[in-house]
Amino acid sequence: MNIQQKLAIRFLRVKINLLSVISKRKAGEEAFRIFCTPPAKYKGKEAVIFTSAEKLIFSLNEKKVIGYRCNVGAPKRALLLHGFSSSCHKFDNYAVALTQKNYEVLAFDAPAHGASEGKSIHALDYSNLVKKVVELYGNVDLFVGHSFGGIAISLAMEDLKHDINTKIVLIAPATETSSAIEGAFVVLGLQKASVKKALHDVIFEISGKPVEWFSIRRAMNNIKASVLWVHDEDDDITPIRDVRKVEKDQLPHVRFLFTKGLGHQRIYRDAAVKKAIMDFADE
Repeated sequence: MNIQQKLAIRFLRVKINLLSVISKRKAGEEAFRIFCTPPAKYKGKEAVIFTSAEKLIFSLNEKKVIGYRCNVGAPKRALLLHGFSSSCHKFDNYAVALTQKNYEVLAFDAPAHGASEGKSIHALDYSNLVKKVVELYGNVDLFVGHSFGGIAISLAMEDLKHDINTKIVLIAPATETSSAIEGAFVVLGLQKASVKKALHDVIFEISGKPVEWFSIRRAMNNIKASVLWVHDEDDDITPIRDVRKVEKDQLPHVRFLFTKGLGHQRIYRDAAVKKAIMDFADE
């Protein structure tokens, strides 16, 4: 963590603590805003495969969402979903590999990410993007999501028609939102239980659901698709302890691939992981 990041975290911590003195509600709203705001937008180059792809634009919550469609008209369709503060351009290697396997590939920058409009996003926003993509471009045979993209897929699948022939790949998914909040509070150095409660209250008011509802473990019990779950034991963003609980549920449609030493980011770039995912796509 560099000095600019440390100063930014200190500023946010002081701001929320001051707000909590004035109004617990306002402190909760500010914590929610921070939790839903990517620290930076991807400004790298457009991936080569997308330069020749069909560019797609649609509106979600009055914001433009930008994406691409490769290998149009192929017999199977895949949707790639990146993680928080990332971009579809970072998953170009999966787009290339899947087009080579004769998949039509859809990939989008989520709202508040990359070329798409917006400043913030929460899990329901991202899951609504998944459902909108299916509505606009047709049923998806294979979903691949990393981190935040994983919970977006899981929540969306509860409302999408699918069966055991539908395939889902979860790469280091954000398994429990409650754990993500705990992690964010640790990073920010926030210790007031009242602020955390205020944040939980804001989430409930916006979604009509408690924080615990935003859980891939919960959603998996309502999903019929074949699932490949890839997770690293040393992931410091989406903790392995949450995944082990899902493993103990012994759901027949969910299989696990555990790695070690790849962490949260390197896991989706790993050649062995990519091969396992491509083999799963071939089944």
